[in-house]
Amino acid sequence: MIIGGIFMTKALIAIPVYNEAQHAQNVLTAVQKYGSDVLVVDDGSTDATPAIVQAIPNLHLVRHEKNRGYGAALISAFRYFLEHDYDALVTMDCDGQHEPKRIPLLLEAIDQADIVSASRYLRDFQQNTLTPEDRRYVNMVITQELNQRFGLNLTDSFCGFKAYRRSLIEKLHITETGWGMPLQLWVQAARLGAKIIEIGVPRLYLDPNRAFGGVLNDTQTRLAYYRKVIAEAASVSVASPLADFQGCPV
Repeated sequence: MIIGGIFMTKALIAIPVYNEAQHAQNVLTAVQKYGSDVLVVDDGSTDATPAIVQAIPNLHLVRHEKNRGYGAALISAFRYFLEHDYDALVTMDCDGQHEPKRIPLLLEAIDQADIVSASRYLRDFQQNTLTPEDRRYVNMVITQELNQRFGLNLTDSFCGFKAYRRSLIEKLHITETGWGMPLQLWVQAARLGAKIIEIGVPRLYLDPNRAFGGVLNDTQTRLAYYRKVIAEAASVSVASPLADFQGCPV
């Protein structure tokens, strides 16, 4: 398969969705221009999202009957990836904040890395929008703590727009089902000695009032949760691959 002039034997683009009726049609059809294998993980949507997804041809679909969390959706994506013959995995959000046209850049760089992670803070873009103050603060604090503790050199520890090499996913043991899943990923990647490349992308906050929900709307509560995820990830060893994804409590 050729993607943007880049040869990949087989790449999967996985997109978790939860109540994304406003953006799903435009995002998913745009993504299909950059890859023929697109997986949607519907994490228990209760709006029109399931009908929209089902009406778009040539999508792979995994559906959670109930909402399990962002991390749980990505665990399902990892499991699907490992159960099929793919070489690289791209993950991205469906809320319009990740531009599908940048998928080829991630896939090009994965030839030189284990993880290619988009960063909204690596450099400035003309189309940048105003970042919600609490999100920028939390991202900065947690990113600094990860860098200092695990010898990383990240500028954005939360962006979900990533490309992964299969050999790395086979070694991961992701169990965090909530928003803190990327932090567990970074701890494991650091321990595995993964080669990480960041690629700059615009900061596109289309809905600055969009909330996490529940207690995580409070900044200090969110920071405490993220630190707990990091501490727990640091306290356990990285275990074995596919069997663990098959047994994850999602």
